[in-house]
Amino acid sequence: MTNTEKENMTRISEFILLGFGNLHGLQFFLFGIFLTIYVITLMSNIVILTVVLADHSLHTPMYFFLGHFSLLEIGYTTTIEPMMLRTLLSAHEPISFSACACQFSFFAALVSTECFFLAVMSYDRCIAICNPLHYTSIMDHRDCLQLAGASWMAGFLAPVLLKVLIFQLTFRASNKIDHFFCDLKPIMKLACTDTQAAELTSFICTSLFAFGSFLLTLASYTHIISTILRISSTTGKQRTFSTCSSHLTVVTLYYGTLGIVYGFPSGPRYEDSFKLLSLLYTVLTPALNPNIYTLRNKDVKVALRKLLL
Repeated sequence: MTNTEKENMTRISEFILLGFGNLHGLQFFLFGIFLTIYVITLMSNIVILTVVLADHSLHTPMYFFLGHFSLLEIGYTTTIEPMMLRTLLSAHEPISFSACACQFSFFAALVSTECFFLAVMSYDRCIAICNPLHYTSIMDHRDCLQLAGASWMAGFLAPVLLKVLIFQLTFRASNKIDHFFCDLKPIMKLACTDTQAAELTSFICTSLFAFGSFLLTLASYTHIISTILRISSTTGKQRTFSTCSSHLTVVTLYYGTLGIVYGFPSGPRYEDSFKLLSLLYTVLTPALNPNIYTLRNKDVKVALRKLLL
């Protein structure tokens, strides 16, 4: 091996996040917009969590899982958006090797956990609509705790092997990540050793956990829709559908944006587009979710009004 090759394979101690590159003077304007969105997202989820905990009428399985989902969204946005805001102010934001590994670990774990919670929440709606007489016995407090605990545990265990494989790779001395956070694709591009094991593990994890959860969610909603279609009255159909419309909207947004981003072609000419599309699931979707649940949910709006008044 030549000296140049050895130098290029030096084990690095930090990465440089390039963020959005040269924004031609727009960085402060965008910083203000994204900071506002981040604060609103945080406060909205904190409000939902507070309302669910404070109002006894919301102590039901549906809102129990919504509270966990809001807590998840707080962690999800806090893992990504503060670093993104820093990259807007500095075109070359350093992040230590361990901090990058930590950010990727939490991001991957929370994405997995969100997939599991969406599946659990769709199962809850499926039981409520398709088997209402046995709903309280099937979704009792103990079962809800077990489902929530299993979702958190599985979500944080799912990406462990992938994280170990990725951060055991040797990276180029040119340690610039062309992204605003430590995401899978941009990190893998910097590797100068064989990434086949990491790529295979990523594919297996995505197939088992993300796609598997999506299929469970799809199965629940297929059963829900078939049950709704069998209701004779139009009013009954509308009333029943309204109990799951908020969750269905969130599911569509989440899997829709993930599918667009990770189904997007790879390559140098698509890197800027990939970063912009990443904003869909790191900024836009988490910002919309609390509004969907509050604006389209009468129970939450009534509880919020009671809390404020």
